[in-house]
Amino acid sequence: MKNRQEGDSGAAAGPPFQPGWLLAGLIGFGIGFGFVEAAVVVDLRAILSPTVAQANRGSVGEVLPLIAFNRPGRSDPVAMRLMRIEVLREVATLVMLAGVGLAAGRTFLQRFAAFLLAFGVWDLCYYVSLKALIGWPGSVWTWDVLFLVPVPWAAPVLAPAMVALAMVAASSAVLVWEANGSPLRVAPGDWAAIVVGALILIGAFCWNWRDIAAGRRPNPFPWRLFGTGLAIGLGGVGRAAVVSRLDKAAGPGRHELPLPDRTRAG
Repeated sequence: MKNRQEGDSGAAAGPPFQPGWLLAGLIGFGIGFGFVEAAVVVDLRAILSPTVAQANRGSVGEVLPLIAFNRPGRSDPVAMRLMRIEVLREVATLVMLAGVGLAAGRTFLQRFAAFLLAFGVWDLCYYVSLKALIGWPGSVWTWDVLFLVPVPWAAPVLAPAMVALAMVAASSAVLVWEANGSPLRVAPGDWAAIVVGALILIGAFCWNWRDIAAGRRPNPFPWRLFGTGLAIGLGGVGRAAVVSRLDKAAGPGRHELPLPDRTRAG
């Protein structure tokens, strides 16, 4: 009976996957997709530059990320149509990244980690590619509009880069642990911390959305709120990692009750 149960468990688990190939594939996808994203932005800047120059004063490279979203339509309906298409493209980007995660993992945790890894690499390579192609951003303190859905997200480039680095580090560790037979046990409280931290980060990114939508310069970025969200989210991941390592070190039998001595009963 024991051998049969072990065989059924092994069949359900399946053969172990190779973390090296999995990480290489996800990182390669993120690098390529990040460059594609940067190339699209370069094309948009070239198309919208004349319209932005007419609607705003100053350098096109400085103003373009912070233009009022209704201004292009006043002078060029085609540019406004491109802005609407850009919103749909952002949604499609998230769907594509989620699809990669679904295809790469076997469990919910593996799929979620694969999504975060692809997302983080994509975001970092997007900024690296833009810097190589057009010399933007000028520094890590340069403001950028991150997303337009459901309202504009904006922050200095340093903020999304820090989140992307945390996503890459945490998700890579999870995938390696899973491949080595040391799965991460995420308790409900850990998931709550991760979700709360993510919501706080989104709130920090959307803090100045009214100024961004109106084309005004944003107020100072809420770094304390941002740091709080990042710390809470990483705290949830860190606690799950520590508890999982302690459980493995204690061995599988630490919760088992001692069996009665049946030799004396005979």
